[in-house]
Amino acid sequence: MSQPVIDVKGLVKRFGDKTVVDHFDISVPKGSIYGFLGPNGSGKTTTIRMLCGLLTPDAGEGICLGYDILRQSENIKEHVGYMTQRFSLYADLTIRENLDFMGRMYRVSNRRRRVDAALANLGLADRSHQLADELSGGWKQRLALAACLLHDPDLLLLDEPTAGVDPKARRDFWDEIRRLADSGVTVLVSTHYMDEAVQCDYIAYIAYGKKLIDGPSASIPGIVGLHTWRVEGPDLAQLETELHGRPGIEQVARFGAALHVSGMDAAALRTAIEPFIADGRYRWTERPAGLEEVFIHLMTGSTDNFSGRKAA
Repeated sequence: MSQPVIDVKGLVKRFGDKTVVDHFDISVPKGSIYGFLGPNGSGKTTTIRMLCGLLTPDAGEGICLGYDILRQSENIKEHVGYMTQRFSLYADLTIRENLDFMGRMYRVSNRRRRVDAALANLGLADRSHQLADELSGGWKQRLALAACLLHDPDLLLLDEPTAGVDPKARRDFWDEIRRLADSGVTVLVSTHYMDEAVQCDYIAYIAYGKKLIDGPSASIPGIVGLHTWRVEGPDLAQLETELHGRPGIEQVARFGAALHVSGMDAAALRTAIEPFIADGRYRWTERPAGLEEVFIHLMTGSTDNFSGRKAA
């Protein structure tokens, strides 16, 4: 296996007396899409910024793109494209003017050609003279992505990139991100959307500054060892009340028109639901635990490092 693009150990970041990131380790392969999943305020954005030299850690060490994150942060920044959570380009400039300005900021060579290519690649050419302020959320997203790709970065940072964007625009966006990863660009993305998490090759679950688990997305449920049954039928609210707290059942979560009932001990879970399986009104199906069930399981009992309260 080739050397990781990012390899850091023991990252710590404090703001005042609060530890926002607590001894974080991670290794990121080249060309992968690495998702940081966790609730708001869990330290995802702070972690990503430290990994890429945009924020100096209080402790820890490591490399990013072959550069030391403590001593060579300026070198790292030259090879990073950063798409912020909020649209941060100029509302009173056109799409082309925004990209031309960013090209000047990055000091890109052949700026006009690069801007033309960015407009074509992201489907923005026909709208190039439209003001950024007039764009919908999906088109603003495309413009923001085009801007942070102008200088051909090796590493792309996406901070909750599809908040407020319609499902079609989100799918188109992720198609483009996958194309970039296939070309060798490494992507770090922070999110709390499960449909985005499943797009990632690797996932790190973060809760209130601590990494709970990380690994290949497909392997996470197996690593955690959670077992799940899906149940459909009438009066699910009443059934949910009856299931909660039974020995062997650690989690009951509503997913649309079904409940997902989970536990760590497969035999104890089966024993707990046997009386309900016998009730012909319900249809029970054993299924592999998914990322969302795992996320709920990991979050339960995590302590908010600001309030000191347990997560619900």
